[in-house]
Order: sequence, then C-alpha cells, then structure tokens
Amino acid sequence: MALKDMYSTLLREDFPPSLSLDLGGQRLVFKKREWTLKGERKGLRYGENPDQPAALYELVEGDLSLGGERLRGPGLGLVSAVDEEGMIQAGKHPGKINLTDVDSGVNILQYLSARPAAVILKHNNPCGAAWSGEGVSRALEKAFWCDRIAAFGGAVVVNSPLDKAAAEIIDSAYFEVAAAPDFEEGVIARLKKRKNLRILRLPKLAELAELASIPFLEIKSLADGGLILQRSFINRIRSTLDFIPARAEKDGQSLAARRPDPREAEDLLFAWAVESGVISNSVIFAADGATLGIGAGEQDRVGCVELTVFKARTKLADRLAFTEQGLSLYDLRLRAAKSKKHAEILAELENRALERQGGLAGSVMVSDGFFPFRDGVDAALERGVTAIAQPGGSLRDYEVIQAANERNAAMVFTGQRSFRH
Repeated sequence: MALKDMYSTLLREDFPPSLSLDLGGQRLVFKKREWTLKGERKGLRYGENPDQPAALYELVEGDLSLGGERLRGPGLGLVSAVDEEGMIQAGKHPGKINLTDVDSGVNILQYLSARPAAVILKHNNPCGAAWSGEGVSRALEKAFWCDRIAAFGGAVVVNSPLDKAAAEIIDSAYFEVAAAPDFEEGVIARLKKRKNLRILRLPKLAELAELASIPFLEIKSLADGGLILQRSFINRIRSTLDFIPARAEKDGQSLAARRPDPREAEDLLFAWAVESGVISNSVIFAADGATLGIGAGEQDRVGCVELTVFKARTKLADRLAFTEQGLSLYDLRLRAAKSKKHAEILAELENRALERQGGLAGSVMVSDGFFPFRDGVDAALERGVTAIAQPGGSLRDYEVIQAANERNAAMVFTGQRSFRH
C-alpha cells in the first residue's frame, strides 16, 4: 500500500453497537453511529491517526442531573446525530478529526447566534472566525482572510443557510468539510463538484442559541484508563453589559481602567465567544467582528501574545502577496531569492505589513486566563490594541490595569476563565 493510501482507507473497528454509563443510578445509553454509503455500512474512517480505530456514539436514552442542574440529553445531538440524509456527501469518508473540528465550530457558534457567523477550523482550533450583519457569505469571507494559509484543508461551519456567494469562497480553496443548517438552491450541486469535500446538513446549527445555556457532560480519558468528568464550560458573557469593570487596589490605592466604547465592546464580546473554542493558553486579536490573530496552546502568556502578533503580521503579508501578486507569501519569497524585482516587491510588502503591525492598530484582545504580569498587556498595547478583556483575579491586576491606563486603553474583566485542554 502506498503511504498516501492510509489516509483514505477505512480502518476496521470492533467497538460495540451500544455504550451505557451509570452515574450514581442515572443511566445514559449511547448508540454507535454508522452510515450506509454507496451500499456499504460504515462508521468512522479512523481516529486521530490512520492506525487508530475509532467509533462515534450518540446519546439516545437517559437524563443526567448534577447538583440539580440538568445536562443536555437525547434529541439535542448535532454532529453525533448526523445521518445519511444529513451527510449529503461523504467525500473520502469522515474520520474523527473531521467531526471534532465541526464540533469545535459548534462550540463557538453557540455564542454567536445574534447574527450570521462562520468559523474555519483546523485541529480543533479556529483558523479564522467572523460574524456579519451583511450575511453568511460576508462572514465566511472575513473568516477566510483571517488566515488563508491555515484555512487550507480546514472545516467550514456556519450558523445560517449557505448561499451561493459562500459556496464560491469554499470552491475557491481546498476544504475538507462544509457544515451548515441548510443550503440555498444550487449550492449543493456546486459543492459536490469537490469530490473529496464532506458536506453536512445540521439543521440544529440554526438553533444553537437554545443550547448555549445547557451544559453537557465532558469525559477525559487518562493514560492509565481512568476518567475525569466535568460539567462543560458555559460562557457568562452574553452581552456587552456582562463585562465587569476592571478595578484593583494596592497599598490602599484604588485603580480603574477605561470602559470600552461601543465598537470595542462589541469586538470584545465577539472575541470572547470565539475564545471558548481555542486551546489554552490563548489570546485572540479581533476587529470589526473578525479575528486578526489567534494564538493557541502556548505555555506562557506573554509568549502567546508575541507569537500571535507575529502570526497576524505574517498572515497580513500573505494576504497582500496573494491579492496583489497572485502568490502566497512563501512562493514570493522563493522567487525573491532569485529575482531582484521580486525581492523588492517582497521587501515593500513585508514593510507594509510591519508598519501596520499586522493590522492590529485599533484592534481588541481577549485572553482566556488572567495576566500574571503586565508584560503580555504591554506587548499587545505596543501594537496598537485599544481594549482588552481578561478574567481578572491576578495578584498583579493593579499593575496590569496601570499598563492599560498608561496608554489610555480600555480593560474589562470577564469574571471567569476560559481554559480548554
């Protein structure tokens, strides 16, 4: 077998057709999800890697309450409930990552139901996310240009019916999955020309607002076979009024930060919603209802800020190269190594991206955890960030607020951490 064939080969799995959990007498029953595709019964192609068998299970019976709070039960499935009718095109046949990427998009979009929104995901992290009052195609366009490079091979998830303009964007690049609550007439026929594209109709994507306040059971398996169970994260910031004024005291002195103006507050609200789907440590830069840079999975917060600044600058340079020269930034660099003309074009283009600080001037930043030192805040403000939202609660909140005040930047607290591992 050729090495590339492993990625399209269905791996045999021997997981049972049903799974049950008993939690203190509360019994949950799950059914293995399989599909009949081209006359053949199939489950997941494979797990995270081609040599890992995997199976998808849907909750079909039982209710669970923890501490008097009822968790999501049967009949509320999205990704786990997709059937043959919803799997409009299976492409190379979905594996675990294809579906968990869509699920990560669901996790974000549940907090962006106020207007059409789009998320493009890779490896369970958003590459770009946006919302727009101008419709889903405009939201998808903005999300795509957040990070055109990372979007390659990603999953597109939207909360409104996919229209023809959005289909054109999907058709213009390479994506693995397109998931929507529905599709306008003619859109499916166009998308089906991409034979490897998985096309999923998930009607409940249009009803996510109803699920946003209902937690679900999360299960983490340990390497020793043990389990950690937790109630899922619930975002408490549902409107700009939910932010907490940033205040702190030190040595008897009280300090408060400037409150965000309406534009800044809306972008902070949007970015905090996206933050719920990003692996920690993370920060997000955003402006005009779209992400500009997403830093994910870093070990230190100031390093995460610096890395995200670099990413924003690089992605802006790539956008300029692609729209003006028809080349990716990296293709342009290859030509610049052999051509003085292209070297001059590259230098001018990268200087523009640097001068604009990756487009961060006037943007906002959110952080999933508090700032233990002011260095991460200083690093963001030096690039033109004007407003920051973060959990608060650090021993150095006073110094962090002081850093914002020195540059007349706004700051608010969320009152909750948004870690995701």
